[in-house]
Formats: sequence, structure tokens, C-alpha cells
Amino acid sequence: MTEVFTLGEALGVVSADRLRHDTDVRLDVAGAELTAAVGLARLGHSVTWLGRVGADELGARIVTVLRGEGVDVSHVQSDPGAHTGLAIRQRRIGRVGHVVHYRGGSAGSRLGPGDIPARALQAAKVLHLTGITPALSGTAWSAAHHAIKLAREAGVTVSVDVNHRPQLWVDRQEAVEALTELATGADVLFTNQDELQLIEPAIGTVRELVVTRAGKGASATINGMRYDAQAAPVTVVDPAGAGGAFAAGYLSGLLEELHPTDRLRRGSALAAFTIASTSHWQGLPTRSELPPLTF
Repeated sequence: MTEVFTLGEALGVVSADRLRHDTDVRLDVAGAELTAAVGLARLGHSVTWLGRVGADELGARIVTVLRGEGVDVSHVQSDPGAHTGLAIRQRRIGRVGHVVHYRGGSAGSRLGPGDIPARALQAAKVLHLTGITPALSGTAWSAAHHAIKLAREAGVTVSVDVNHRPQLWVDRQEAVEALTELATGADVLFTNQDELQLIEPAIGTVRELVVTRAGKGASATINGMRYDAQAAPVTVVDPAGAGGAFAAGYLSGLLEELHPTDRLRRGSALAAFTIASTSHWQGLPTRSELPPLTF
């Protein structure tokens, strides 16, 4: 039985300083749910990741990475009719980057309710979703809500990371409505400080509200009681991937019934490991690498 079932889009990432000039670029794979899955698996938790990938080399690489990290990929769909999504990241000033996505019509955007294995999802302890998935397409939106419905029916804890990506939505109002609806289905809701206003109507409906504030730490409000933890000290190489890593650490602590403050500390530790790396997931720690206060 898997502890955490997660679904979403994974894509290839090409990184360069200036693509028009660079002859050497870096190829990786990424995805908020992929990062969360790897983070949990490295801490010894059983995880299933569901998504659609193209029947191409990038799709094969995504599956190979996840399988190599011990994540169950038995339900992944290989789509011969669509490509695996791609993002091109160019570093400009310091840590500020310019990202172009090639996700339109991607295999990941074709995820639908029929792809979700009800029995496997309902046997999990936690379902983890992000607000990226329903932004990809109408079918992906339906898949996310169908997953929540299945989880609710089986008493599976629903975890949602708001993860607002403005470029994926038509406009802000569409994002507000969709993300608020998604958030109201959560038992555990992850959001950063800036996203709070987007999903304000949902705040009072969740059992556990977790707010991240980058270098200012994070808080969890559970049944009206607030808990806080400082951010782990780290030299930032690339802040991308922090959200998925934090969610993995926090959910790990939740599964192990740690005190809320310790859940926050573990989440902050995983986020620190990630942002100290050039990859969203490769820098994630194993359990033996966790700092003592988060073990």
C-alpha cells in the first residue's frame, strides 16, 4: 500500500545562461509533484506518481528518474499522440530567470479522470495535488477534482499546494475561482504568503493551513492553533522547487505524527536542500542526511 498518491505533469527542463549563444546546456526533468514524490521517497515513504508522458525520450527520462528513486510509476500513461512538455530556463541577473514553456497540447495536459486508478488512490493515506494540474486543461482540471472526490469517499487525507502559476491561467479571476475551489477540498493546504489573498474564501474550510514565507520561515494553523518555525539557513543557488520539497518534508512529518513545529522544520530542511542545488530534486536529502532537529 502506498502512503502518498500524487498526480500532475512532469516536463523536461533545459537551462542555459543565454540559449542563443550557449553550446553547453543542462537538461533535467522537473515538476512540483515529481519533486514532492522524490522527496518523500528519499525519506523512506512509499509514493505513487501518476501522470501522462509522451512516448519520447523526455517521457522515458521522467519515468526512469522516478523509478530509480523508488517511486511507483506503474500507473503512468505513455501517450504516443502528444509530446512531453518542455521548459527553457535562461538565467539573466543573479537568480532571476526567464522561463518559456512549451506545454500546449503536451501529454501531461491530456491527463483525465479515466487515467486515475481508483483502487490505488483510495488505498493511500494521503493524496497530494497542486494548483498547476487544473490550470493545464479542462481534462486535467476534471482529473484533479475526480481524484479529490475519490479520496474523500475513502477517507484519504487531501493535501493541496496552491502553487499559482500566472502564465498558465487566462487571467487572475479564472485563477482565483479555480484555485479557491481546489483549496476548499483540502484537509492540508500549502500556500505562500502572496497566494493567501487568492484563496481567502477557502482558508476557513481547511483543517490545516500551512503558509511559507521564504526566508522568513513558515507557519501551520491547525484547529485554530498556530505553530511557527524559522527557515533553515542556506545559500540559495536556485529557488525553484522549494515548494514541492517543503510539502514533501511536511507531509513526511504528518505521516509520522510529528509535532506541527517539527513538521515545519522538516519541510524547511528539504526546501533548503533543494534551493542549494541547481536541480529541483537532485539535491533532496535522504533520511540520514537530515539535520538532527528534523530527523
